[in-house]
Amino acid sequence: MDKNAKILIVGHRDIYEYSLQAYLKAEQFSNVLTSSQARVDIFDKMAVTDFIGSERFDYVFLCSSRSGGIEANRTRPAEFIHANLSSQVNVIEAACRHHVKKLLFFSSSCVYPKASPQPIKEEYLMTGPLEPTSEAYATAKLAGIRMCQAYRRQYNFNAAVMIPATVYGPGEETDLASAHVLGALMAKFHHAAATKSGKIAVWGSGRPRREFIFGEDFARAAVHVMDHYEEEQIINAGPGEDIAISDLARMMAEITGFKGEIIFDASKPDGALQKLLDSQRIVQSGWKPAVSLKDGLARMYDWYRTIVNNGVKT
Repeated sequence: MDKNAKILIVGHRDIYEYSLQAYLKAEQFSNVLTSSQARVDIFDKMAVTDFIGSERFDYVFLCSSRSGGIEANRTRPAEFIHANLSSQVNVIEAACRHHVKKLLFFSSSCVYPKASPQPIKEEYLMTGPLEPTSEAYATAKLAGIRMCQAYRRQYNFNAAVMIPATVYGPGEETDLASAHVLGALMAKFHHAAATKSGKIAVWGSGRPRREFIFGEDFARAAVHVMDHYEEEQIINAGPGEDIAISDLARMMAEITGFKGEIIFDASKPDGALQKLLDSQRIVQSGWKPAVSLKDGLARMYDWYRTIVNNGVKT
């Protein structure tokens, strides 16, 4: 991508949008706009078509329009499937119609079967049932993958699909009602440490393992794919190592200064037991992560303390 290229990021003020915008700005891309900034209604087909047609974007990064952790997926499945399907259909169609040079769609590791062999290779897609706790969201993301591939085949539209590990870092959602695991844990442990609580409850057994990618590494991977990957096949992007939620909780206690007891509430759902991506394809093409989980969490916590002290709600 040329530094003067016209770039659109479609999202909902989440970690994806935050990370991409921050990285592109740091790399001195001069013409970047987000759908949030433009206040375009991404659920209105005509509004999206007119907006992309009039602005003549060169590149589009298509993120989620709704996302969240286990609790949000459990309580808002209809919202998640409807919002993501609607926005994907509108943006991909408009981008193709108005000759965007390339669109990169971000899917999610939850599109892989619940019982996938580990690490998860791209070819395992649609080889078994989905994890029930995120099935509605995953179904929308699967439809987005197939739409990108269909538009490439029928219209020769340059649409690529990247599946990142769970993205975290500055810009993460920390509202417990909708946050992913790291945002929720950071908010919980920070509050418990600040109030000198004697114990803290963590959802699930603590046994599931998760793979995390720092926001800056995610954004670098996205730009790398936009610049260097031209295949129809989806491509994974992750650091190649995961961590048990129990160990993650102990790491969070150390970072936040929490000294009390950690209780794992096994009555709450675990979700998939493991979602470790096989990212050899993107690594072999020249990308690799630069930020360790420990360093990334420390940077995220510095950001989180700043917004808490300034009274900003994420």
